[in-house]
Amino acid sequence: MLLRLPAVSVYTVPTDAPEADGTFAWDTTTVVFAEVSAGDATGTGWTYGPPAVGDFLRDHLAPLVVGRSSLDVPAVHDVLVRAVRDAGRPGIAACAISALDIALWDLKARLLELPLARLLGVARERVPVYGSGGFTTYHDKHLAAQLNGWVHGQHIPRVKMKIGESEGRAVARDLGRVRAARRVVGEAAELYVDAGGAYTRKQAVRVGQALAEHGVSWFEEPVASDDLAGLRLIRDSVVCDVTAGEHGYDLPSFARLIAAGAVDCLQVDATRCGGITEFLRAAALAQAHGLEISAHGAPHAHAAAAASLPNLRHLEWFHDHVRVEAMFFDGVLDPTGGTVRPTAGVGHGLTLRTDEVEDFRVA
Repeated sequence: MLLRLPAVSVYTVPTDAPEADGTFAWDTTTVVFAEVSAGDATGTGWTYGPPAVGDFLRDHLAPLVVGRSSLDVPAVHDVLVRAVRDAGRPGIAACAISALDIALWDLKARLLELPLARLLGVARERVPVYGSGGFTTYHDKHLAAQLNGWVHGQHIPRVKMKIGESEGRAVARDLGRVRAARRVVGEAAELYVDAGGAYTRKQAVRVGQALAEHGVSWFEEPVASDDLAGLRLIRDSVVCDVTAGEHGYDLPSFARLIAAGAVDCLQVDATRCGGITEFLRAAALAQAHGLEISAHGAPHAHAAAAASLPNLRHLEWFHDHVRVEAMFFDGVLDPTGGTVRPTAGVGHGLTLRTDEVEDFRVA
């Protein structure tokens, strides 16, 4: 069956409280949807980014898929990648490609009347998740309530919080918040931190050594993700795993992180790197080098593909994206117990609630 012109829509949703990490603050989340149809089926994909992603998707990429085979997703992916050569792939173009690619895989599974996880092939029935939020703007009671909800309410045994407040200039507060978090989650839960690239190299080493005292096992982006030498230095100097990769927009960017020995676990985001097609390739690249991967953000866009990976560590149950996806979709997953099972229904198992979210539409 041949593809028809994709529909593109953009929505901006206010956060439920002011949010920030080590280097950035925000109070809205913008999601861009692509809906691709062939025959009687429609596949839905999405990404998170500025409204310009929707403009680029609608004006430059959507017309390129018309008339192409709905079953040949890698061929369509290649057309999209070639089309952004002169515009530049990282950033807006890569996010737009990602939304379309996710929609194409969802469509293919629906045409074949299969769960997307079964189409890709399941390596695990259940995908481990970790609760993610703990923004630097949260007061102590808010942080405690969120962590307590994940660990003691939903029984998710691993959680992540933001540190690196004020571009790394509030280390004492960072470590105080980590101490408080450990008291809330208890000794048995895994505790992760994300510095958002806020620290300098030696500063991150000192922070990492202090984090070890609180049993922190995951130190995400201690320095900027493109500082490969810095990531390697920190990785060699601290006990906890050093991770990065969420800002990888193509396969070579992951290859550079791996070749530099910069990470203990590679983060990959299908809504940025080129969709499920490139997500699976990045996972294979990591496996060839003895690394696990962790799926970054957008949990419902990743869950089915994550189930197909033998070298998956876990999936990020990110507060903002979980909230948006629960508002916009029927069929969302339940992380109670610390895992999700993405094998129900057809496609990725979600149905977009277009009418219910119309008030948030901006394009």
